[in-house]
Amino acid sequence: MDRENLERLMARWCGKLRVTPAWDVKLELVEDPDWPKTGDIKIDCDDKKAVLMLNARNPKQENMEEVIVHELMHLKLYPLDQVTESLIICQFEEGTPASDFAYRQFFGALEQTVEELTKCFLLEFGEDRELSFGRCRLGKSFDELYEGLRNLE
Repeated sequence: MDRENLERLMARWCGKLRVTPAWDVKLELVEDPDWPKTGDIKIDCDDKKAVLMLNARNPKQENMEEVIVHELMHLKLYPLDQVTESLIICQFEEGTPASDFAYRQFFGALEQTVEELTKCFLLEFGEDRELSFGRCRLGKSFDELYEGLRNLE
């Protein structure tokens, strides 16, 4: 997808999700072939600015509109993200198994929530309602996950 269409989609979703006019959001296309992500967002709460980054070289997802909505959902949920992360820091010593567990659980739940909200909004309001399955191609199949495990019987 070309930059003009990506800019148009981002502006549309910033309005639909009520990100703008409260926030200034800039689109940045990452040309680095080694950048492993399809999308990311950098957030400055104090200045209410964000940079939404999209992989222009080798994205893992097919539907860039879905990626834009996903990253904007992270912006919408950022205050909750920061409160939860602060609670983890206050409650657990950094680097301990308990801290690592809390972080894994939190960030797993956050990603699942962001993805579920993204699907809901995309399926209701998206121009391209076809969900991306790019990450599924990279993962192991169900059978591969259990290869080599001992039978418990």
